Amino acid sequence: MRGKSHTQGEILTDVRPDHEVSFASGSDNGKTRTPAAGPDAGPDAAAGAVPPVASALAGTAPPMDLGSPVNIDGGRLRVVPAATSPSTASAVAAPSAVAGPAAAGATVVLLHGAGSGTDTPVLTALADRLTAAGVRVAALEMPYRVAGRRAPDRPARLDAVLTAAVDALGRPEHLGLAGASMGSRVAVRCARAVGARAVLALGFPLQPPGDRPSRADELAGAGVPVLVVQGERDAFGTPPADPARQIAVHIVTGADHSFRVRVRDARTVGEVTDEAAGTGASWLLGRLLDGAAAGG
Repeated sequence: MRGKSHTQGEILTDVRPDHEVSFASGSDNGKTRTPAAGPDAGPDAAAGAVPPVASALAGTAPPMDLGSPVNIDGGRLRVVPAATSPSTASAVAAPSAVAGPAAAGATVVLLHGAGSGTDTPVLTALADRLTAAGVRVAALEMPYRVAGRRAPDRPARLDAVLTAAVDALGRPEHLGLAGASMGSRVAVRCARAVGARAVLALGFPLQPPGDRPSRADELAGAGVPVLVVQGERDAFGTPPADPARQIAVHIVTGADHSFRVRVRDARTVGEVTDEAAGTGASWLLGRLLDGAAAGG
């Protein structure tokens, strides 16, 4: 068993070169570095029909409650229920001055990877920490997954669906985006256009295999603070920290692109998940809620 990966609970997102195969849910793991920046797959036609967004997509409607999932141009948007575990709230290193009431004005949209949904362990743990701090968290499933297709939608379609989702949420003033692998690409491409204040990239797929071009330009063009949480053994490489562009990088020791760990790394999936989610939640809270208490 030595050298084998722990697979239970791991995050499996964009692990194939062309991201054309769907994977089961998976998890995370790190070391910090100072600031630094494809296609899809995965069946998920589980839930039934969802109500249309209607006029909310115009961007002029008030923020939606979204108590039930709503249809966003073929995708599905739902607000994540508030965390109920007492241990979750204490796990968030939130700035005490802005946590609580001020956090109620902040929203984070979760974006999945190519071969997984927004219910992976790391995204779930991240959502728990954010909701425990009072942040509204909305999970967005892209159209190809809602339709049960393996091949992801084109980048332009993915970007358009995220934009429509933010419109449906009422264009929150304190908005953050958190994406896993492919979802992180969508997030950095759309950050400025949707008015996001920060982007958390969980496994940014920097360099695809073969002769395909690097995604470095996408990351560099985010235009907002970005924290990349990257596995130490990520086959897609690791983007460099870039303080000038407000890009920071946190390295997860022993983890690969899907945040899997090996027996010889002497780390559990739970430890890795806690590190990635805790680091990401604390960073997002600091960026989104700074000044929120003063209404800024």
